Amino acid sequence: MTAARDPIADLRRIAFLLERAHESTYRVRAFRNAAAALRTEAARGKDVATLDLRDVKGVGEVTARCVAESLAGEVPVYLRRLEATEGVELDQAAVALREALRGDCHSHTDQSDGGSPLWEMVETAITLGHEYVVITDHSPRLTVANGLSPERLRRQLEQIAELNAGLRGFRVLTGIEVDILDDGALDQEEELLAQLDVVVASVHSKLRMPRAEMTERMLTAVANPHVDVLGHCTGRMVTGRRTRPESEFDADAVFAACAENGVAVEVNSRPERLDPPKRLLRLAVEAGCEFTLDTDAHAPGQLDWLDYGCTRAVQCGVPAERIRNTRPVEQLLA
Repeated sequence: MTAARDPIADLRRIAFLLERAHESTYRVRAFRNAAAALRTEAARGKDVATLDLRDVKGVGEVTARCVAESLAGEVPVYLRRLEATEGVELDQAAVALREALRGDCHSHTDQSDGGSPLWEMVETAITLGHEYVVITDHSPRLTVANGLSPERLRRQLEQIAELNAGLRGFRVLTGIEVDILDDGALDQEEELLAQLDVVVASVHSKLRMPRAEMTERMLTAVANPHVDVLGHCTGRMVTGRRTRPESEFDADAVFAACAENGVAVEVNSRPERLDPPKRLLRLAVEAGCEFTLDTDAHAPGQLDWLDYGCTRAVQCGVPAERIRNTRPVEQLLA
């Protein structure tokens, strides 16, 4: 007889690959919900192999078939198809850069607008071989993204501390993607920002602000001593249901200020963002900026989107030694 596989792991792997391929949310949710349902049953002491899957809420016809194939010791057909078409082709230099990355400095959980809980994002980051992941949920003004109030952020910091207490060889870093307000101020309490490991500051509103005003807004934010990273600097969207042009600002001035103030420019790996555009990324290199290369992941499978950013970084001549998340966690924090 062929030994049974782990059906929960197979369902989670399918969800991960669907997320990485930017498939529809409802399809991802079907597999992730089925995995969660089986995990709940297993936690209750039930043997998944003996369950009548028709009675398990959250398991449908397609996911039940995958479970049956796993329990029979077979790689589910659905998973085989996904694995046969996965991945982004990378040249040797991009592969080397990807291998040099030790973590991700921009990720979201379901406490703001992400799709999965903290523990699920952390488990996936560990599986991908990361040494750390920074949790950067949104700040309160971004209500459309369920931004965290100071009280909710403090509770998250407690949860991260509890999680870190049980981890070995991996670190969950505290952070925020703080909204840059119209005047360049930051959308969170100063005392809280000072406690965080990594502060990513991003513009999310009034993206069509006149060039001079947007420049002043970004310069003010970059000069704030709490800011570590300037996130997706142009705010553009290049694919998907809603495309959006770049914000206009004086890139020479902003990147010079980043270099002067020790603020990293984010290379955002999301396929619909790919921000900064290549011409601006090359300009940031010439300005002497440091960088972070991040996924801006809103779901576990998106944590493996670093390949997209690596390809762009290599194409634009970003030196690996200037990418902060190629460094061990203590050097990153320093």
